[in-house]
Amino acid sequence: MLISILLLTLIALGGMSLTYLVANEKPLLWRLSAGTVIGSAAYGLLAFVIASFAGFSAVTLIIAMAITLLPLLILRKADTSKKFLHDWAKAKGTLQGVNNKKMKRFAYYGGFFLLFYLFFDQTMFVLKDAIHTGGSQNLGDLPYHLGTIFSFTDGNNFPPQNPAWAGAKYTYPFIADFLSACFVKLGSDVRSAMFVQNLGWAFSLFVIVESLVAKMTGNKLAGRFAPVLLFLSGGLGFLWFAEDMSSSGKGLYDFVMNLPKDYTISDKFRWGNSMVVLFMTQRSLLLGMPLTVLVLGFLWKVFVNENEEDKGRSISEKFAAALRLDGIKSPIAGSFLVGLLAGALPMIHLHSLVVLFVVTGFLLVMRPARWLSWISFGFGVAVVAIPELVWLMTDSATETTKFFGWHFGWDKREANFLWFWLINTGLVFPVLAAGIYLYYSHQKKEAAIKDKALAKLAEKQPNGEAAQTGPTPVAVPLLLFVLPFLFLFIVSNAVKLAPWEWDNIKILIYWFAGSLPLMAYALAWAWEENILFKVGAGICFAALIFAGSLDVWRTVSGQIKYGVFEPDAIKIAEMIKQKTEPKAIFLNAPTFNSPVVLTGRQSVMRYSGHVASHGINYYPREADIKQIYQGGPTADALLKKYDVEYVLMTPEERNTLKANEEYFKKFPVLAESGQYRVYKVK
Repeated sequence: MLISILLLTLIALGGMSLTYLVANEKPLLWRLSAGTVIGSAAYGLLAFVIASFAGFSAVTLIIAMAITLLPLLILRKADTSKKFLHDWAKAKGTLQGVNNKKMKRFAYYGGFFLLFYLFFDQTMFVLKDAIHTGGSQNLGDLPYHLGTIFSFTDGNNFPPQNPAWAGAKYTYPFIADFLSACFVKLGSDVRSAMFVQNLGWAFSLFVIVESLVAKMTGNKLAGRFAPVLLFLSGGLGFLWFAEDMSSSGKGLYDFVMNLPKDYTISDKFRWGNSMVVLFMTQRSLLLGMPLTVLVLGFLWKVFVNENEEDKGRSISEKFAAALRLDGIKSPIAGSFLVGLLAGALPMIHLHSLVVLFVVTGFLLVMRPARWLSWISFGFGVAVVAIPELVWLMTDSATETTKFFGWHFGWDKREANFLWFWLINTGLVFPVLAAGIYLYYSHQKKEAAIKDKALAKLAEKQPNGEAAQTGPTPVAVPLLLFVLPFLFLFIVSNAVKLAPWEWDNIKILIYWFAGSLPLMAYALAWAWEENILFKVGAGICFAALIFAGSLDVWRTVSGQIKYGVFEPDAIKIAEMIKQKTEPKAIFLNAPTFNSPVVLTGRQSVMRYSGHVASHGINYYPREADIKQIYQGGPTADALLKKYDVEYVLMTPEERNTLKANEEYFKKFPVLAESGQYRVYKVK
């Protein structure tokens, strides 16, 4: 684990240095969190490009690391060095001495860091020589990520071919898993690499969300509320929890220590807790979301502020400043630099790029006067994103038509639309509505106070000259900024944006994140108002996170132990790695946990659910696989058609595909362990 910690620390330092180009007056904790995300994105893309041309070796990865660390030279500049030393001194000050405020701050960050540590520690573990997962929704996703990682480390998968669909380019965003492969190549074990990265990205998202919401609302308490709501999200499942506990006859402690199920995800509940259904299982989102929130923070700054140094400049002068890359001194240059960062998203998490596209489009319409900043941002995105998109879309097996279609109500199935969203999100909409009302009322009051002050000033002017021409308009930037996220909610409930409609949650989670500032503002206002409202805020807050906390606790407490790969599967995988070429093609049952996953070799086809979610029409190939295993008259021809070199025979193939093992006995046995056997057919 020490190797993974060291590597992520180096990446974070390189990324942290870049924050001084576009962000001013930020604490060191924020810079390190942002640096972890920026550095991960930069290192992942750099390492991939270099490895694609020079080979995937420790040398190429060290070269990529050296380039990632080059931004540290920025700290040698006098003004940047001064800012860094100031940030460092301020950070040390927060750790020196003990008082109530510092203890609360330490408990807040330390408590959630510990929570993330215990939670992601359950992603993958070895028990009795078998690989397990403690995530209720991670049974299929863990093998998928392992398959991607090992395809690079053991399968020399360059240029990347889809390990689950032999013969097709790998077009699913894979940089998060490629980063884990890089760590493994540099000496880490795969479990430590995934764990350290997941922990770093999750905590970074926590810090970045807190900072952004505090900035948007002007309320530090709202900033504290927001990431808690994000990570412990849930609906009204706690009502069913109470019913289950009552019918079980157990006490509270016994029942909580042996929860029978999740209370945010089931046939009835589809808006699962974000940690359980997304951040553990969707590693691409876990890296893509903090990156996207960072970009949104910069867009918010452009949206609400006029840069003083840009006032009075001509367009040519603004462009000249941009060409000098003045960073925070020029919003044009800053927009371009942040656009370059956002441009990395196609290979990290494509849905996040779609979100930024929608949000930026809305902001351009609402703030056309800032068109130079919006265009500069878009140009920066295009410079990096277009080559990635062209590469991903060329020779892809994905059918893009499968990603779009009318589908009302997201994943409500037969439920009533309003009832579905009520039980899935609980008090989200009432608290959001309260936040909208309170924020508007506050801004209206501020405008009235300003008008009153100006009126008094006018009375003091000679001859009673008016100091203003009319009432001060009510400024509602936060309400406007939330509009594109509400639009995303509407679209996600009307249109299918992925082959599997539930995957719209990759967009819906951004609707929820975009709503957090107003939700957190309402809770903070009530908490600070009086004792009655404080009690109400506490009840609402508890209701918003109770069900999610139950599901997270079920994972953290180790109540789930799903076996993914049994000992014989691990043994046969090791034999395969020793006795076959890295790019060998295997035939196996289309299941999520085939031993081939652990070898880095390609499969003709793996789990149909994963393949279908990539927009691939798998039915013909699945039918051919069944014919081969049944040893029909076309089996020999089909083996040649798919260029199969090895055939795996396990209880899965025998039971689900009714494999005719007599047919395969004409081929030599390459490896065998228990009921697992590999035939060499070519």
